[in-house]
Amino acid sequence: MVGAIEIKPQTRPEAKMVINNLRQHGIKHISIVSGDYEQPTKNLAEELKMDNYFHSILPENKAAIVEKLQQEGKTVCFVGDGVNDAIAMKKADVSISLSGATGVATDIAQIILMRGDLSNMYDLFILSKELETNLQQSLLIGLGTA
Repeated sequence: MVGAIEIKPQTRPEAKMVINNLRQHGIKHISIVSGDYEQPTKNLAEELKMDNYFHSILPENKAAIVEKLQQEGKTVCFVGDGVNDAIAMKKADVSISLSGATGVATDIAQIILMRGDLSNMYDLFILSKELETNLQQSLLIGLGTA
């Protein structure tokens, strides 16, 4: 052998922090759904302490995974940045993309993180919890005055 090239997916610097924060606030299941080969996907899943990972997944099969999780009673948030994520993003309960992602991903996404990284996902989670609490309180107040 004259040489070798290792292809390794790049881990976003903020990914570990975001995953830890989400877990601390009750998110129970986090998976990677990737079109990449098994070993790089497995390595990334182990590095990020994922609950599960799916590798060598074609775009239409990403959507099937979303549907399967939903049939199991799970609420699915799909974070995607490419054309290959579009079908799954459309099927998910919540879809998130990043500023700078492909036009298809940002067109389909319900939420676009404008910094172009995942660091605001935790803030988004907190904001949604606060909004839910405020809506419930407003409903109770409204019912009390009706």
